[in-house]
Amino acid sequence: MLNQYPLWKYLLIALLVLAGFVYSLPNLFQEDPALQISGSRGSVQVEQTQLNQAIQALENAGITPLASELSQNAGLIRFNTSEDQLNAKPLVQAALGDTYVVALNLAESTPDWLSALGAQPMKLGLDLRGGVHFLLEVDMQAAVKQRMEVYSSEIKTLLRKEGLRYRGLQVEQGQLQVRLRNQEDLEAAAALMRREYNEFTVSTEAQATDFRLMAILNETSVRALEDYAVEQNLTTLRNRVNELGVSEPLVQRQGRNRIVVELPGIQDTAAAKRILGATANLEFRLEAKTSAASTETEVFRFRDNPQRNATLERDLIITGNSVSNASVGFDEQNNPQVNIRLDAQGGKLMLDATRTSIGRRMAVLFIEHKTRTRVITNARGEKIEERIPYVEKGIISLATIQSALGNSFRITGLDSTREASELSLLLRAGSLAAPIYFVEERTIGPSLGQQNIDQGVTSIQLGMFLVLVFMLVWYKRFGLYANLALAANILLLTAAMSILGATLTLPGIAGIVLTLGMAVDANVLIFARIKEELANGATPHAAIHGGYERAFTTILDANLTTLLVAVILFAMGTGPVKGFAVTLSIGIITSMFTAIVVTRALVNLTYGRQRQLESLSL
Repeated sequence: MLNQYPLWKYLLIALLVLAGFVYSLPNLFQEDPALQISGSRGSVQVEQTQLNQAIQALENAGITPLASELSQNAGLIRFNTSEDQLNAKPLVQAALGDTYVVALNLAESTPDWLSALGAQPMKLGLDLRGGVHFLLEVDMQAAVKQRMEVYSSEIKTLLRKEGLRYRGLQVEQGQLQVRLRNQEDLEAAAALMRREYNEFTVSTEAQATDFRLMAILNETSVRALEDYAVEQNLTTLRNRVNELGVSEPLVQRQGRNRIVVELPGIQDTAAAKRILGATANLEFRLEAKTSAASTETEVFRFRDNPQRNATLERDLIITGNSVSNASVGFDEQNNPQVNIRLDAQGGKLMLDATRTSIGRRMAVLFIEHKTRTRVITNARGEKIEERIPYVEKGIISLATIQSALGNSFRITGLDSTREASELSLLLRAGSLAAPIYFVEERTIGPSLGQQNIDQGVTSIQLGMFLVLVFMLVWYKRFGLYANLALAANILLLTAAMSILGATLTLPGIAGIVLTLGMAVDANVLIFARIKEELANGATPHAAIHGGYERAFTTILDANLTTLLVAVILFAMGTGPVKGFAVTLSIGIITSMFTAIVVTRALVNLTYGRQRQLESLSL
């Protein structure tokens, strides 16, 4: 018989359509407004005790959560309304303290049996779903202070190189002060500073036994440094967002010292907040000699054992800014470590420092700029969050230098694999040029407005309805098969986007509408060809076979050229253009399958077993 499929092919088609139905189901379940709780460090875990403490604080304030759960060392509290979610955030943060990060989130409500199958809803862009909005402020004073510390180390080296002995060098309130031994050295140092560092305004002060050189950055240099800090932070934040795998993010500058980050509905907003705001950096220093002056040394505690401390030199070997790549690994005892690769300059500095210090110990100092948050009541009786910045430094590794180190080495002493992963992520993405603090955090609605979204959804519904009616009226039973294939196409397209993690945007909806038209167009070509075969005197069975076989080449050519254009749009376009290209590409593939294979299977099931076929309902 001409028009029959083997049983396995029918079963395969049915299985694919059923899979499409199952994996598109999660998109029907609404998300719940929620608070996500995680540790401020990778080694800090959220347990049931903290979750109960947060729920108790909410109940005391008259807020009843919808549900709560623990998963992957994090807690999640769901709410009935967004208003409850916003009111609950400061209460939970105050109850748990700064050891934990509390972030707004939209939690999936996909049933467990679907999640067990790996079925998840498709991602929606900011224009359709909204997401989480962070407003961050760059600490300009800290940017200047950090740069002055770098200048301090450079100037120490320069003075030693020139043979100018100094009694002390320190940075206080944005001013660099050098104490020299006599008037001659003071004048020579001032001339050297003016020649080598034109970004400083240099002045001197001489008394009986006190000869001081003062240097402050001029206004032009301060403004350039501030601009650099913001731009560098923008680049670093974009890198961190890319490491998080967030689709269609928005990271842009606002005003002189603020940065806006908008993330479309990510699932782990607490982790995003912790990683975006982390100003973690590393400093590599030698352990101080017992004969070193107290002005040249600093004492630091160990992160994993605050009772233990070590005295380190103030001078730095390198910082985390010299790291070109970082990855997670495990040492001989299966403890987590971070494998470090330095850039050329960093490798040279490390080699120079360690080849003359074999037998001494080198420390890896972990530095974090943090904020303490407390809830206060203002003059109007409103409860607001007050943020107090502070710096936390701790030694994570203190090891003896066995041989000269070069571009590659490893960092051990980390608490957990999660902390090692986050540290390697931060080092890969680049350190922040200055600390940043969260000024505002809120969930945002769809950027295009609900009316535009409703119109986009309505366009799909109206377009599909008109197509269904036309096909049913014009092609009768064959039109019914085309409509069933069109429904299967929508299921498969939605399922494919959900499985692949593609992001749906409003231009993506336009791609779906175009896909509907192209899917029907293929069936129109097939059905028109069948009519021609019947008009030329072919039997119904021969007409069906000839219609599908001879229309296939035309359909394939038309869809391949469109698919090629979609691939080019995806490769070269950005933002909305990519959203359109994604849905169009996937839609072309699913529409070819449904228009050719699914409709043929339905026709074969209906007409294939009828040996004496007199006419077709077409």
